[in-house]
Amino acid sequence: MVIILKQSASEARIRDLIQWIESQNLRTHISSGDYATIIGIIGDTSRLDEELLSSLDIVDGVKRVSEPYKSSNRKFHPMDSIIEVGEEKIGGGHFAMIAGPCSVESREQIITVAKSVKAAGATMLRGGAFKPRTSPYDFQGLKADGIDLLLEAKRETGLPIVTEIMNANHLPLFEDVDVIQVGARNMQNFELLKELGKTQKPILIKRGLANTIKELLMSAEYVMAGGNSNVILCERGIRTFETATRNTLDLSAVTVLHELTHLPVVVDPSHATGVARYVKPMALAAAACGADGLIIEVHNDPARALCDGPQSLRPEQFEDVAEAVRQIRTIVCPQQ
Repeated sequence: MVIILKQSASEARIRDLIQWIESQNLRTHISSGDYATIIGIIGDTSRLDEELLSSLDIVDGVKRVSEPYKSSNRKFHPMDSIIEVGEEKIGGGHFAMIAGPCSVESREQIITVAKSVKAAGATMLRGGAFKPRTSPYDFQGLKADGIDLLLEAKRETGLPIVTEIMNANHLPLFEDVDVIQVGARNMQNFELLKELGKTQKPILIKRGLANTIKELLMSAEYVMAGGNSNVILCERGIRTFETATRNTLDLSAVTVLHELTHLPVVVDPSHATGVARYVKPMALAAAACGADGLIIEVHNDPARALCDGPQSLRPEQFEDVAEAVRQIRTIVCPQQ
């Protein structure tokens, strides 16, 4: 349920209403915009009398929300959420360029890539320390040592770091990580999502290989229901019958998600296509359709990469993509 308040409603009356609602064992979420204040009510709202609420002189209207996702629902929060990552922002017109290797392989590799992507305009550094691989014989990442190297790269460049978590037991290792990524295979690891809801770190959730948009939003809801509203969604391609690309990039999801939720939506053209030469056109398409950011794999030597070399751009290729994306955004978002 959402309660839309009149502009004339005083702070004291609003506080009284919120206290009364919460006394019914319900939770509230307040969204204040330029023209209206909205109280989102989370919980079993069947006990609330809609007519009684509508009759209050500070209430402009009452609506019931039928969708199972509440906190992530745009009806609860009409304005775009802006997630702060250090000094960087994403959402609400702020565009993030997240770049780096699929996996951290060595100090020289991650420092070299970090410096090159920053020079090209990246706002965050990505890199895998823990790697979920289809085969148990593939490189599984440097784990804790990989996080240490990412933090060293952050000290060298100032770039906030984004890296994937696979197990809630690893959370202490992520104390200094700026954005915790939940990979596609863990999108519905609900126990992990609950633990991430207890933190206040930004959480980037990738859509699962065969998951619907609604299921992605419900995963975000798990984190937000725990008290962490700092959630970023990522479209990274879904599995279809097509085999020409690694996955099928669903750019319509960007538009649909922006309609349904206030959370920022980024696109990963690297995992979606699996082919380096397809990354640029898909990155441009993502920027053109209104994505709030891109997450792109960049490696200083893709041919020798221990993970996902075929889809990784070289630093000079990323620089070309970043410049082209900036040009697209001057057309799509000329006021920013």
